[in-house]
Amino acid sequence: MSGAPTGELVDRVAEAVRSVPGVVDLHGGALGEAVTLLPGRRVAGIRQSDDDTEVHISVEHGSRIREVADAVRQSVRAVTGSAVTVVVEDVVVPDEDPAADLPS
Repeated sequence: MSGAPTGELVDRVAEAVRSVPGVVDLHGGALGEAVTLLPGRRVAGIRQSDDDTEVHISVEHGSRIREVADAVRQSVRAVTGSAVTVVVEDVVVPDEDPAADLPS
């Protein structure tokens, strides 16, 4: 990849990441620093340079984090052809019963 990232490439990377089992979503980082700025929009969770794509994700509780990260790395590398760094920012525990928090 050379030059600024294109919206099409960033969208393909996001789709590749989200297609990996165990990934809940992209994550913008603790301070929102993991973003790609495109004309008219921001894409949280992806930062690209000429020789690396950095992906920040949230994973499902109970997932094998290393395996999820490896699968994300392979999926993104297939799109970009460049090195991929995966940062797991959060582990998401699904609510056991969302209705349990509602007043009766």
